Formats: sequence, structure tokens, C-alpha cells
Amino acid sequence: MDVVANVMSRNVQVIGPDATLREAAAMMQEVDTGVLPVTEEDKLVGIITDRDIALRGVAQGKGPDAKIREVMSAEIKYCFEDEDIEHVAQNLAVLQVRRLPVVNWEKRLVGIVSLGDLATNGPATVSARALHGISQKGGPHNHSRTV
Repeated sequence: MDVVANVMSRNVQVIGPDATLREAAAMMQEVDTGVLPVTEEDKLVGIITDRDIALRGVAQGKGPDAKIREVMSAEIKYCFEDEDIEHVAQNLAVLQVRRLPVVNWEKRLVGIVSLGDLATNGPATVSARALHGISQKGGPHNHSRTV
């Protein structure tokens, strides 16, 4: 069984919920990522993406000094480090997300697993199935309006 710990990224930058959107964007630029887990007192409390900054922040009239907690996704989906990568790929497809925080059994953040991690380090069929599900229109994290 191939598990998430074998393919995930371990060096994950985190940010606090009271940091600003400007600080989050600068950190994303510095570490070349589009997502930051949000932690408070050593606990995962949310996740913020570059898309959140653009659509929940700027598009809603929030400035660069708005707090991350105003635009982050507080409903956190995650996986465990010893979870089977095929199961995680299915979850990515169902949730229609490209990445999930990875936690240990004490629910402490230990990494992040992305579709890219699965594509470069896992079986091609696993990443292909995940990509197929992620690419479907709609889903719980769709920010577009239906006209």
C-alpha cells in the first residue's frame, strides 16, 4: 500500500488568521505556492488560497490589510499521513480540490499533498482519476455564479 507520507510535501509554510492578505500574498510569492494552511496555537484552523484572496477578498472590496480570517476557508478537509493514496485521490476528486493538508493522528499538520505530488510521485492512473473529478464543473468550492 502506497501512503500519503511517501508522496506529500513536508516543508509547508503556515500563516496565522490575523495576518493580512498582503502578508499571505507575499508569502505565497516567496515560497511559490498558491495555498497556505492557517494555524493558531499549533492547530490547523483554515486554509487560504490565492483564489480566496482574489475572489473572497479583492472581488468583495476587501483591501490588502484585511485579515486572513475574513476570507479563508474555515471548513478544513484533510487527510492522514498513513492514508492510502488511492483513497486520497478519490477524496480530491469528490471534493474537487487540488490539495489537502496532511495531519498525523494527533491532528498536527505534517505536510500537504497535491495533485502534482500524486502526478509526479504516484501511479499515473491515480492522478488521472483525481484530475478527472477535480475538473468537473461545479462542486463545493466553485466560486462562479450560475446565470
